Amino acid sequence: MRRFGFLAVLIVLAALVPSVASAAPRDVCGPAAPGFARCYAKVDSRHALRATGYGPADLRSAYRLPDIGGAGETIAIVDAGDAPTAEADLAVYRQTYGLPPCTTANGCFRKVNQQGDPGPLPPVQGSWPVETALDLDMASAACSQCKLLLVEGDDASFEALGVSVDTAVRLGATIVSNSYGATESRQSADFAAHYRHPGVAIVASSGDSGFTAPSFPAVYSSVIAVGGTSLSKADNTRGWTESVWKGASSGCSAWVAKPAWQKDPNCPGRTVADVSAVADPATGPAVYETTIATGWIVVGGTSASAPFVAGVIALAGHHDQYPDASRLYAQAGQLNDVVSGDNIQYEECGGDYLCTGLPGYDGPTGNGTPNGLAAF
Repeated sequence: MRRFGFLAVLIVLAALVPSVASAAPRDVCGPAAPGFARCYAKVDSRHALRATGYGPADLRSAYRLPDIGGAGETIAIVDAGDAPTAEADLAVYRQTYGLPPCTTANGCFRKVNQQGDPGPLPPVQGSWPVETALDLDMASAACSQCKLLLVEGDDASFEALGVSVDTAVRLGATIVSNSYGATESRQSADFAAHYRHPGVAIVASSGDSGFTAPSFPAVYSSVIAVGGTSLSKADNTRGWTESVWKGASSGCSAWVAKPAWQKDPNCPGRTVADVSAVADPATGPAVYETTIATGWIVVGGTSASAPFVAGVIALAGHHDQYPDASRLYAQAGQLNDVVSGDNIQYEECGGDYLCTGLPGYDGPTGNGTPNGLAAF
């Protein structure tokens, strides 16, 4: 029995997926109260009613990734509330794109609550099931042989999500993906320990508000902060082109000290991001979800790039070498350098690298995007 009646589904979809005539992407999750996180997924209204998003083969082509690898890795997805159709929706996605099954029965997929138990599962939290579907699909797109562990927080509070990260690590996750956040503040430090697990790579979305104050948990020095790009096919040697996605958040921390491995000159604190991948909803991936949506939609935001990068780390097999993002700075020359576009929305930065795609490191895309596995 579906959780929502037909009328309720139409009401939710009206808010989530506006008319195709509207070009602006819509946030999947609304504003969050203090102490709570907002998911960073965005539905592209131009394509949401058509399955035109990128599939795994497109993404493997764009980022020169192998078809196989990562069989010994477990990617944990941490989200708020239950996604009742997560496993069934994932099955449709993977079957559609010819990926191997990932199910509870074959030991590839596991869903637990924040205590690590299979039940009772928390109630649905707004439209977070769309975020969950995006995360599972993007992790699958990058690493089809990885195991997937979905840990569902009791709600979207940072306390619940932080406990969920700890649980994921305790249950054997080698990479933990977090596609949510809130603007950093004095209180951000209260949750930092949840995102510090040496030996396990912790990945987080930079956010979708352009150049602004950084988002936590991405701003923590123990976290790999993932920014976002616009990705399009092109008639060039690579076959693809990328620029800064306008929504990809970047910024200079007022609360987190500059890590020794970050050398950019114009930010005395931690700079976000470290690395990036496709995030623009207008050039985003196809996602299958049926708790909130009615099947195929196109979803983006740095909610897409974070689980994808988690999958790339899993493919490379060096998750134990990510106590922080320093590896991606040492290997920056092995990444695709993104040298165009900016993320200026509310604040100007005079064309500075903090908000503009320039040669070398820049805030919106970090050191660049995956170019095979050499940097990872």
